[in-house]
Amino acid sequence: MGSIYQIYGDDAHDMTLRLLEASNAVHRVPPGSSVALKPNLVIADAPENGATTHAGVLSGAVEYFRDHGVKDISIIEGSWVGDKTDRAMRRAGYEAVCKRYGVPFFDLKKDDTRPVNTPVGPIDVCCRALDAGLLVDLPVLKGHCQTVMTCALKNLKGCLPDREKRHFHSMGLTKPIAALAAALKPGLIVVDSICGDLSFEEGGTPVETNRMFLGTDAVQIDAYAACLMGLRLSDVPYIALAERYGAGSAAFAESDIINLNAPSDMKAYPKPSGKVARLTRNVRQDRACSACFANLVRALYATGLGGELDICIGQGWQGRAFDGLGIGRCCKGARQCVAGCPPTSQAIADVLERLSGQLG
Repeated sequence: MGSIYQIYGDDAHDMTLRLLEASNAVHRVPPGSSVALKPNLVIADAPENGATTHAGVLSGAVEYFRDHGVKDISIIEGSWVGDKTDRAMRRAGYEAVCKRYGVPFFDLKKDDTRPVNTPVGPIDVCCRALDAGLLVDLPVLKGHCQTVMTCALKNLKGCLPDREKRHFHSMGLTKPIAALAAALKPGLIVVDSICGDLSFEEGGTPVETNRMFLGTDAVQIDAYAACLMGLRLSDVPYIALAERYGAGSAAFAESDIINLNAPSDMKAYPKPSGKVARLTRNVRQDRACSACFANLVRALYATGLGGELDICIGQGWQGRAFDGLGIGRCCKGARQCVAGCPPTSQAIADVLERLSGQLG
């Protein structure tokens, strides 16, 4: 079992520096090789809203490795299918970090790829992630509308081209997430758990827990993260499956946690609210892409509607005719369909309100 270094506070830059120093992270960089920093930049939003990695995590990591003699440092990421990476990186404050430290940002949507063998077959992975001397995974610990939780393992999905991200959803997320973890292992993970949204990967209802933690085994990190969120491993099945595929070990003990400080005002880590589950209780989801499903969730958040409507979403509905409301191009066989790939939240909300008015 590896050690997990943990720190409390609200200064992401300083906390990152202290975690890296305490763990002697530079010794994980092969001599003369590169460091690639992979944050979570799922959408164009400020980190304070609970969805994206704080810019201070990046600046702290860049400063640490630069001051320890690493010359080739880059930031790599590809936002989800429904957003543009360059817009998201500016919104999150990453452009300022790149300019200040003179480090490049590479949009993985534009990167070359090559297939890697995994337990579920070949997966195309971006070359900049595969070729990094040290791949540093910088996820946000937060909830997810389809997988309950997202942290170190699922953040690696950002190292895929958009076509492969869609393929993940066609296979169902659990197996490909676990399989990718066995083939693409970050050498270091620094988790931003300052204010992640505990229910929804797009943020909007951040919860301040003011902590960060560092480890070297993505499976162990996710197992610990699930524990912090009050979840059982069975609630996040890709963790145990990743362990079975050889990605790492989910085991950790209290003695493995090395606290660098103590919080002045200790907050219990709250459990996910379950709001997304309540909002989508009548949604029949079959291999839905994250962008499409999240836009539906946002529309349900905004309107408070959907409880009385039969809603279907996902690639599993392709080519099928059915009653009810279909969301997205895959569900064009529905009696009524919100077109798009993905449709916007506003378009979905408009249809929800219209149908709700008809029912009323």
